[in-house]
Amino acid sequence: MKHTLSPALMIAGCLAASNVLAADTPELIVYAPDYFGSEWGPGPAIEAGFEAQCACDLKFVTGDVMSRLKLEGEGTEADAVIGLTTDQTAAARATGLFAVHGKDLSGLTLPVAWDDDTFVPFNWGETAFVYDKTRLDTPPASFADLLDMPDEVKIVIQDPRSSVSGLALVLWISEVFGDGAEDAWRKLKPKILTVTPGWSEAYGLFTSGEADMVLSFTTSPAYHIIAEEDETKAAAIFPEGHYFMTELVAKIGATDQPDLADAFLDYVLSDDFQGMIATANWSYPAREFEGALPAGFANLPRPDRTLFLPEAEAEARRDPAIATWLKVMSE
Repeated sequence: MKHTLSPALMIAGCLAASNVLAADTPELIVYAPDYFGSEWGPGPAIEAGFEAQCACDLKFVTGDVMSRLKLEGEGTEADAVIGLTTDQTAAARATGLFAVHGKDLSGLTLPVAWDDDTFVPFNWGETAFVYDKTRLDTPPASFADLLDMPDEVKIVIQDPRSSVSGLALVLWISEVFGDGAEDAWRKLKPKILTVTPGWSEAYGLFTSGEADMVLSFTTSPAYHIIAEEDETKAAAIFPEGHYFMTELVAKIGATDQPDLADAFLDYVLSDDFQGMIATANWSYPAREFEGALPAGFANLPRPDRTLFLPEAEAEARRDPAIATWLKVMSE
């Protein structure tokens, strides 16, 4: 005898089955910056790559990572965090939320030494002023040249209080000009078209033709070269040196998914992850290997000097550097 299920019973059965599967699928919650979750950010590719290996559900929760961690404290829902920078590690470490990673970092190819036992780099880059060759025939050949350019040259920068790239700029100027940082800002101020909350707003103004230059990274032109076949964007390279930034991943000590969190850190260092970083994040991979960089990166100019502030020094300079910037910008 045949038995026929009603549509309602069939739907109920499917929902019950999916709920069982969902309950059996472990979830890894990773806090990340806003850009991770966008369709052009690295989040979707990373999620697909890791889930293909882990039989789990990787969930990125995006926003202001440090603010959220400080607010939640030991009650945080995060199992891991990705996207913090070297200028944020002191504050992050002070929360006491992170575990020792226990990973072998000997294969890293950063331009600076890295032996941190908590934070694992997944990419790196150097801050730079990117310019449009069609708008600026003669780019500045040094930081000093930039300050001496006509005030008609317009630059977009980011707010150091809300943007990691903006924070990198005030620390960069602090490192290059020292006690002369205030005077440097005073020379730069007339050229600043606007200050945006984040990088994407600033870069959007630049690419829409509103400004001649934008604070970004030495690798930013690779996007235009590879994705748009456009070679009109370039980074001005300065002999004074360029400020180093690396984005990091770390495990939360109280995670209820310690094995998955460890597996995620392993994935970050894998060929699969590192091989996608150049074009998913438009930056250098933390562990470069043959084939990791597409051809569009080959001719990008690199500075002769990489400027890197150790964690404690970056933290000590943060508030004074921002205060100097605020003083000049409010004059």
